[in-house]
Amino acid sequence: MRLTILGGGGFRVPLVYGALLTDRAAGRVTEVVLHDLDAGRLHAVSRVLAEQAAESPDAPRVSTTTDLDGALRGADFVFSAIRVGGLDGRADDERVALAEGVLGQETVGAGGIAYGLRTVPVATDIARRVARLAPDAWVINFTNPAGLVTEAMSRHLGDRVIGICDSPVGLGRRVARVLGADPKDAFVDYVGLNHLGWVRGLRVAGRDELPRLLADPALLGSFEEGRLFGPDWLSSLGAIPNEYLHYYYFNRETVRAYQEAEATRGAFLRDQQARFYAEAGRPDVSALGAWNRTRAEREATYMAENRETAGAGEREEEDLSGGYEKVALALMRAIARDARTTLILNVRNQGTLPNLDADAVIEVPCLVDANGAHPLATAPLPDHATGLVSSVKAVEREVLAAAESGSRATALKAFALHPLVDSVNVARRLTDGYLAVHPGLAYLK
Repeated sequence: MRLTILGGGGFRVPLVYGALLTDRAAGRVTEVVLHDLDAGRLHAVSRVLAEQAAESPDAPRVSTTTDLDGALRGADFVFSAIRVGGLDGRADDERVALAEGVLGQETVGAGGIAYGLRTVPVATDIARRVARLAPDAWVINFTNPAGLVTEAMSRHLGDRVIGICDSPVGLGRRVARVLGADPKDAFVDYVGLNHLGWVRGLRVAGRDELPRLLADPALLGSFEEGRLFGPDWLSSLGAIPNEYLHYYYFNRETVRAYQEAEATRGAFLRDQQARFYAEAGRPDVSALGAWNRTRAEREATYMAENRETAGAGEREEEDLSGGYEKVALALMRAIARDARTTLILNVRNQGTLPNLDADAVIEVPCLVDANGAHPLATAPLPDHATGLVSSVKAVEREVLAAAESGSRATALKAFALHPLVDSVNVARRLTDGYLAVHPGLAYLK
C-alpha cells in the first residue's frame, strides 16, 4: 500500500513514519512518498527517516519528490500536511494581529483567517488533483485550520477527505486518566468544530463519569485543562473545553501575554526549525538526534503563554508524546482493513448538529469502517456553545467564499465577523496588513 505525505519535508513527518515502524498492522504500508516544494527540507527529513528505519529490515521504503502529480498517482492514502507560506507566514500572521491588539494564533481568530485565506486555494487545487489522479485514494487532512481546510477539500472529494486533530484525543485521555479509567475503555462525548469543542461526557461501561469530575474541585485542578481554565469555570460550564477555547474565554489576558512574550510561537518555531534543518542536513550529524532534541523543546513549550497566564505550570510528561500520528494510523487501519473503530474526526455534519447544514465540517466521534467515517448521533449543544460554533462556522464560510471568488470585501467580512475581532475598522486594518505581507493573498481584489 502506498502512502503519500504532502508537506513531506515537515518537522512532524518522522512521527508518522515512526508510528508505521512500530505498528505495521496499520494498513500494510510498503511505500511512503514524501512530497514537498523544498528539496532541502525533504533531504533533512529523509535522513531522519533513514535513521529511524535502520533497525527495521521490513521498514516501508521512502522516496522523495517535488512533483505533486507524480506523488499523487498510485496513492492509496494521502496525508495532507502542508504549510502555505511556511513559518515565516505564521510569524507574520501573529505579528500583524498583535499589532492591532487581537489574537494572531495559527488557527484561532485573525491569524487563523489569514492562514485559511492563504491555504484554501492550495488545498482546493490538491483536492481537484486527487480527484483526477487518484480517485480511489483517501485523503487524511492534517493541514490547519483543519476543519476549514477539510471542508474546502470535501467540496471536491466528498467524504473521501477526513480531517484529524490530536487535541480531542489528548483531552479525552487526560479526563479518563484523572477519573481512573483506561482511555481505551472510555467513550468520549466530544462535540464542536476543530479547536472549538467540549467534552460533555465520558462513559465507561455505560456510566457517565464526568459529573463526578465536575463536582470535585480537587480532581478538576489536577490536570491540564483544570489548571488552564480553573475548576470554578469548568463547573459552571458543565463540560471540559478543548484547550484552544482558552483563547476565547480568557482572550484579553492571552493577547496581553502574547504581546509581552519575547517571541511569538510562530517566530520561535521558525527560528528553532531553521536550526534543525541546517543541522540535520549535515553528514556529520545524527539527523534523528537533532530531531529528537528539537521535538522535546517544541512539545514542552506548547501553549506556554496560556499556561503562564493561568498559572498552570509545566506540561505533564504524558502529554509530551504527541498523538496525531496515532489517530491518523488508526483511521487508515480502520479503512484499509475494515477494522471498525470509533475516533473523533473532522467530517461533514450530515444532520449531526441541527444548527448547521449537512456539508458543514464538524469535529465529533465517528464510527470508521471500510466505507469511511460516519458521525455518531449526539445531543444538541447548549446555547452558549451553539452560538459560538455557529458564529465561527459563519466566518469559515466567508473565508471559503473569499477564496473562491477572490473578493477582498468578503475576506474583510470574515475578519469583521469573528468574535475575537472587536471592530470593523480593526478588520480593515488587518486585511490591509495581511495583504501587505503575504504574496499568497494577491488573488484578493
